[in-house]
Amino acid sequence: MTTNANTTQGIRRITIKFPFPTHKNAITDDYIVSGDVLGVGVSGKVYRIQSRRSGQKYALKILTDSDLSRREVILHKKACEDCEYIVKILHVYQNMFLKHKSILIVMEYMEGGELFSRITSRSKSGYTERDAARIIAMIVQAVAHLHCMDIAHRDLKLENLLFATKEDDSILKLSDFGFAKEGNNEDLPYKTPCFTPYYVAPEVISKMRYDKACDIWSMGVILYILLCGFPPFYSKSDEARLSDDMARKIKAGDYQFDQKEWGSVSDEAKSTIQQMLKVNPAERITIDKIRDCSWLTGLTSDRPINLNLLQDVDARNQIESEFTNANNLQRRLDQDGSDGVMTVRGPEASRISKKRAAQKRRLEAEQQRTTTD
Repeated sequence: MTTNANTTQGIRRITIKFPFPTHKNAITDDYIVSGDVLGVGVSGKVYRIQSRRSGQKYALKILTDSDLSRREVILHKKACEDCEYIVKILHVYQNMFLKHKSILIVMEYMEGGELFSRITSRSKSGYTERDAARIIAMIVQAVAHLHCMDIAHRDLKLENLLFATKEDDSILKLSDFGFAKEGNNEDLPYKTPCFTPYYVAPEVISKMRYDKACDIWSMGVILYILLCGFPPFYSKSDEARLSDDMARKIKAGDYQFDQKEWGSVSDEAKSTIQQMLKVNPAERITIDKIRDCSWLTGLTSDRPINLNLLQDVDARNQIESEFTNANNLQRRLDQDGSDGVMTVRGPEASRISKKRAAQKRRLEAEQQRTTTD
C-alpha cells in the first residue's frame, strides 16, 4: 500500500489504490439514502439506507476521499472478511457526495445499537456478571483477530461496539477503523496519540512510543464500565479538556473498586481488570492470555450487578452526554499520511464525578437517619 501523499498547488494527490473493485455509479441508483444519522465516527457520519432492490436496511458511512480515508477502508475491509465480530463492509462506492469527492461505504445495519445503550436499558432488569463476561469475550475475539493481523484499533470504546440485533443473545461487533494502524513492531512502534480521553492508555498520553497493548488498556476500561456503570478514570474539574488530575490518575493507574458498586462483583473479574490496567504495557496481560482467562472460560457469576448510577435517569443521561462530548472532541490525525502529535481535548465537564458525589451524600444521609432512628 502506497502511503506517501503528494500535493500539487495545495491540492492533495491521492496515491493509495483500492485493492478490490469499487462502484463508480451514484449510490442513489442502488439505495435510498435517508437523513437518519445512525452515528458519528471519528472520520465521518453514518446514515441509514435501504436497498432499492430488496428493501433491506444497511448503514452508509461517508468519508472525504483521501489517502487517510482509503487506508481506513482498506484496513476495515481486510479485517472484517474473516471475523464475525467486526462490522462487515459490503460495497464501496467512489463518487461525488454533496459536491465533494467521497468514499461511500455500505455496511451491515446493526439494529441492536450501541453497547452503552444496551447495558443502561438492562440495568434494572437483571444485568449480571455473566452478561458482562459474554460481552467482553466477543470484544476479545475481535481484538485478537486484529492483533493477529498486526493491526491496532486504537479507539476501542463503548460507542464503537454495536449489537447486530435487539435480541438479548445478539452478537456484538467492532466498528470505526478511523484510528486503526497496521504494521507495528518493536523497532517502529506507534507514536501518534490517537484516543478518546476515558479509554486512553498511560503510554499514549505520555507521548511515548506504544504498541497494540494500548487496546488491552481500553478493554480494561470497557470491562470496568460494564461491571459498575461508570469509567475508572474521569475528571473532577470543569475544564473542557483531559484535565491534569485525570491524566495523573491514568498515568498512575489510580482507580478504585468501591464496595458500594463492586461488592457483588467477583474477585476474578476485578483481577482481570487489574491485569488489563497495568500502567507498564510490558506487564499488561496479552490478548492471548485474556482468551484463556478463567473468568471468561469458567462459570461466571449470574448474580445481578449493582448499576445504581445508571438506574438514575438523570445520571444515566449525563454520563451518556459526557461520553458523547468526549467523542465529539476527538480530532482526526495523520492529515498528511504520516504520524504527528496533537492535543486531544477531553470531557466537557465532570458530570460523572459530581453525580457520584451526590449519590454518596444521599446514601450517607440515609445511613445516618437509619442509625438515628
